[in-house]
Order: sequence, then structure tokens, then C-alpha cells
Amino acid sequence: MTQITAVDFQRRFGAVQHQAQKEPVEITRHGRRELVLMSADHYDWLIAAARRSHRTIDSPDVVIDAVRNAHMDPEQAHLDDLMS
Repeated sequence: MTQITAVDFQRRFGAVQHQAQKEPVEITRHGRRELVLMSADHYDWLIAAARRSHRTIDSPDVVIDAVRNAHMDPEQAHLDDLMS
């Protein structure tokens, strides 16, 4: 992600706006991330993705049971501890 200071953002608004059409631009103030400028399409995609996601606790029992009974590659067995 491109990063720019708030002062440079003010000076180069047009160029930053153009860059934000391609990828989100992080705007910092005093070295800390303060804002992210992105295209409307990217924002709409993020909102739609957030609406499609759900908390695990809200999943139907059949989904939780399927995850509990799933078999993983032995290399990933340590992740089973996260299910309890």
C-alpha cells in the first residue's frame, strides 16, 4: 500500500487521488497511520465482503460440527487447540 504524509497529501491531492483509484493510499500524521484513501469500488467491495462474513459463534450447528469433524493435514494438527 502506498503511504504518504498528510502534508504531502494536501500538496499532491490530484496525484494521490489518481493513485487511490489503483490501490488504497495510507495517509500518516506524525508517523502514525490516520486515514486510508481508496476508490469507491474498493470501498463497496470491502463493505460487501464484511456483510458476507459472520462470526463463528453465529454459525449453524451443522457448520460447527462439520469443522469439528474435519480432518487436517498432520502438519496443521496444532491448530486443533484453537477449537476448544
